[in-house]
Amino acid sequence: MTRWANRRTFWNSPLPRISFHGLQTLIRKRCSGESKRICRGETVVRAKESGGSQKRFQWNLCSDWLTLEIKAPYRQTRRVEPSFFFTFVGAFLTNPVRNKSAIAGRDKRLLSVAMAYKSEISWRRSKVGALGMLGLLLLGAGCARFQSQSFSSRNRADLFEARSLTNDGLRAFFQTNGLSGEWPRATWDIRALTLAAFYYHPELDVARAKWAVATAGKITAAERPNPNLSFNPAFDSTTHIPSPWILTSALDLPIETAGKRGYRIAQANQLSEAAQLNIVTVAWQVHSRVRRSLLDFYTAQETETLLKQQQSLQTENLRILEEQKSAGAISAFELTQARLAADATRLALYDAERQRIESKIQLADAVGLPASALEGAQLSFSDLLEVRGEILVKEAQRQGLLNRPDILGALAEYAASQSALQLEIAKQYPDLHLNPGYEFDQGDNKWSLGFSLTLPVLNQNQGAIAEARARRTEAAAKFIGLQAQVIGEIERAAAVYKLALQKKADTDAMRANLEKQEKTAQGMLDAGEISRSDLVALRLQLSASALARLDALAKSRQALAQLEDALQSPASLPTAPWQEFPRPLEVVK
Repeated sequence: MTRWANRRTFWNSPLPRISFHGLQTLIRKRCSGESKRICRGETVVRAKESGGSQKRFQWNLCSDWLTLEIKAPYRQTRRVEPSFFFTFVGAFLTNPVRNKSAIAGRDKRLLSVAMAYKSEISWRRSKVGALGMLGLLLLGAGCARFQSQSFSSRNRADLFEARSLTNDGLRAFFQTNGLSGEWPRATWDIRALTLAAFYYHPELDVARAKWAVATAGKITAAERPNPNLSFNPAFDSTTHIPSPWILTSALDLPIETAGKRGYRIAQANQLSEAAQLNIVTVAWQVHSRVRRSLLDFYTAQETETLLKQQQSLQTENLRILEEQKSAGAISAFELTQARLAADATRLALYDAERQRIESKIQLADAVGLPASALEGAQLSFSDLLEVRGEILVKEAQRQGLLNRPDILGALAEYAASQSALQLEIAKQYPDLHLNPGYEFDQGDNKWSLGFSLTLPVLNQNQGAIAEARARRTEAAAKFIGLQAQVIGEIERAAAVYKLALQKKADTDAMRANLEKQEKTAQGMLDAGEISRSDLVALRLQLSASALARLDALAKSRQALAQLEDALQSPASLPTAPWQEFPRPLEVVK
């Protein structure tokens, strides 16, 4: 019973690790024997005990650990048992007292009994090490972490209402783009409002975000494919010596051929350039809306002022005509006509007031602000009312076709379609996959090196090539259509602008003539040559001419704005402050 108790004690005892050289040295030292044969993976040691019996220790090198096979005749007085083959990993000779009793004590047979349970330690420790290494690789593979960003419609509306023209971030943005001075600004002209729109307008945020997506696509295009690792363990329940485990692992190393990665990078660069040019196009659209809204506000405000003056003159004219009607100097028809004109002026004044309010709200929307942000802001129209001379159509067309960002963006998209076609043609040639592998087959180490590729037998990527070629044709057609549209826009805008300049010149001459007549009429009134009603009638004509001149000025400025939109080259636009995000997006976390 003591023998079996000793067996159970050593059965559950942990065994430490030891190197190949250390185990060989300990075997020589403890057994006081002599090594008869040393070969790769196997060492046979014969040791003479004091009683004269012999033990044979055979151990193999499996993977990174040692497996010791012990073959020893086992004798027992009460019953006869066959020989035992036991396997374990590590140093079983680390306990001097236990080892001496195992070698010197012939009846205890500690080695053969204590090591039986340890036959699987090598595999278990190898498995744990391999899985641990694989886990470290998987954990270290990703360094990006997810950060949640949520939107709330209520909080987002509060953030929008909090926007203003006195924001410190807006001030820094102005200083960065060379527009400094007192803050808050006393007046806001077209340049300042355009910069504020570049800072606030959400359409530019969308365009910048699209460019960021296209820029990230350049990183994706430059990435090389990752290798694949496969690991397939198997267990053979019929064999336990030297190990029942069969471990198979293989790598798949993809190698891209035919320059596919270069074509991907070229396509991504061209799409990123097109997205960047789209930012400029959107910036032009934002600037155009700010300019149009500011011009509409100026026109509505001046129209309201002129109509109020006209209404005052008509009120005075009605009083005079009523006196003349009472005196029998004029007919009721003439008085009725004057009253109808006064009523029309009153209704036009309502429309002008409505247009002024709407245009101011539109101006705030064009800048990207709530309407309350423009309350109290003093608007300047000096730069807005500048009118250029006549435009040379051919020179304008050449400038537009060479410099318009949408034209350049269409060219970039066509170049991207070219690269996409090259990529699809390169995909006719299959990629090469190297497949090195290792197999631990029940104690045997097996290495393999192979390769694989897709055989272009059933198709040669002709469908994708046809689609890419059609997309290139589509991109070319879009460019030709856009080019023709730009040429037409420039010709039309130049013609309209030329006529608007002629109309403005005529209205200026008419107003100058009426102003001279008013001065003459005032002198004649002072001399008693004309009546007060004649002077009021002349002033009503002068007020009508002022409205006509204002309309001509607005039409000429609108025509110039259309020409600038066709050329996308105004004189007052800032250089390029729209590229980067000028402020963090209002995200509610």
